[in-house]
Amino acid sequence: MAQSVLESAAVPPRTSPLVEILESARAAFIHDGIPDLDTRLDRLTRLGAMITDCCDELAVAVDQDFGTRPRYLTMTGDIGAVLLEIAELRQQLPKWMKTERPHRWRRIVGLDQSVRYDPLGVIGIAAPWNFPIQLSLTPTAGALAAGNRVMLRPSSMTQRTSAVLARHVPHYFEPEEFTIATRADGPGAAFSKLDFDGFFFTGSPEVGREVARDCAANLTPVTLELGGKNPAIVDRDADPRTAADRIARSRLTNSGQVCLCPDYVFVPQENLDEFVAEVLATWQSMFPAIAENDDYTSIIDDDAYRRILGLISDARDHGAHVEQLIPPRELLPDPSSRKIPPTVVTRLTSAMELERQEVFGPVLSVYGYNDLAEAIDHVNAHDHALTLYWFGPKNARFEHVVDRTRSGSVNVNDFLLNMAPGTPFGGVGASGYGSYHGEYSYRTFSNARTVAGSAMPLSSARTISPPYSRTATTAATRGVYASRRLFR
Repeated sequence: MAQSVLESAAVPPRTSPLVEILESARAAFIHDGIPDLDTRLDRLTRLGAMITDCCDELAVAVDQDFGTRPRYLTMTGDIGAVLLEIAELRQQLPKWMKTERPHRWRRIVGLDQSVRYDPLGVIGIAAPWNFPIQLSLTPTAGALAAGNRVMLRPSSMTQRTSAVLARHVPHYFEPEEFTIATRADGPGAAFSKLDFDGFFFTGSPEVGREVARDCAANLTPVTLELGGKNPAIVDRDADPRTAADRIARSRLTNSGQVCLCPDYVFVPQENLDEFVAEVLATWQSMFPAIAENDDYTSIIDDDAYRRILGLISDARDHGAHVEQLIPPRELLPDPSSRKIPPTVVTRLTSAMELERQEVFGPVLSVYGYNDLAEAIDHVNAHDHALTLYWFGPKNARFEHVVDRTRSGSVNVNDFLLNMAPGTPFGGVGASGYGSYHGEYSYRTFSNARTVAGSAMPLSSARTISPPYSRTATTAATRGVYASRRLFR
């Protein structure tokens, strides 16, 4: 997952702008009470209106932040994705807000139990740079739908995009409803130290650990959307050309700067050379030119550019075979545009940093396997990934792989399917915990609150309190003994 820049900082002082914003939002939340359906729908409508009104300005800002970023990708993967999420929330919110009444049989005997989903309060959201609109405003929409107030800290690595949001949000929201915290309000690391009622972080596992520690100090519930090295496994019964084509295209989305991109792939050993050739051929068809091609995204900054080149160089120095797609008469990699050519690496070993680090760039590692157990063992030797890709039929081998590995999700024969509306998006272990999107966002940003009463003539307070008669004790003991038959 993209790094969120949260530079080191102490706990913010009580007089800091961030604390003042938080206290103002919390006071408004307490004063106004839990918002009704109309209020929540109005906030979602205003959020959607803001996005559509400034969509062109946002697209330009994202392109400038990256250096080169396709407008199509921003309009679909960033802006369009948020609008779809808002539409889903608006449509389903009336159903989700209904009080749940579980266990109908208990009502028959006089118990009155219900569950309501109340907002947590003020939610802090720290967003990354790789999809600076989607990964900022999708959790924001979920938090608003659940009835919360929101403070959003966009990434300082996409300053132009963050500036557009900071400029437009006040025209659509009161600061006590939704506000943007920028670098001017204090360092990023101070943000996660605030005493929020809930916190949502998207970024790297390294920074995620720091955020989790900050939230633990305040007992703030936190959702971590992290990343890792996503594996792809190609089955022997898969169409190798289709698999190579889809994996190649997936890997180069946003030049690999996507937390869901396949990082490495296992293919049957006998198909390895053919697979690599097909990947390179697909990339050639996508990018006959790269240097001046606006469809090829730049690496976000110089540090990330040098880090990715360092991984490639380290692998080559340790004996890996590296193949790159460099169009004729182009000089790549190019530090001025921060464009790194699409790269396939084979013959990897555990001595290489490429085996350990999430690349977050246009580099695909390819391994051959003779037995599927080799791929499973490799996956399990690394941290749990955000997603696992399977290419092939959903056969017994597929079920075996899913049963023997752990990941936040599984994608079958394509890219990004796990982001479809109505399904939870999130990681497991080092790739994060908690989930969101649609109803899962609503639940994440809510407190499931049980309300229980009784119309029975028998009082539970009286039943549970002493003195305990011998008759009652005998009856309770016999009840436990009688339950033995349930567990035989």
